[in-house]
Amino acid sequence: MTQEQIKKTIIDQILEIAPDIDENDIIPDKNIQRSLEIDSFDFLKILTALNEILGVEVPERDYAKVDTLEHMTHYFSQNLVQ
Repeated sequence: MTQEQIKKTIIDQILEIAPDIDENDIIPDKNIQRSLEIDSFDFLKILTALNEILGVEVPERDYAKVDTLEHMTHYFSQNLVQ
């Protein structure tokens, strides 16, 4: 899976969990929770959905590594089992 495919998957899950968000509001280098006003429960739902789709679990100690779309894309691409 390419980084672009991973990024698209992440965006799709954000929009699935928070349908009131417009895709254009997702700024790659901005904190997802703060910039999109997503609460911690919805953020965890996004990570859980991505774990089910991509097979990559994000432990709590790594939450700071997945705070933006760019960081999340990088994290999942680095930890994805090919």
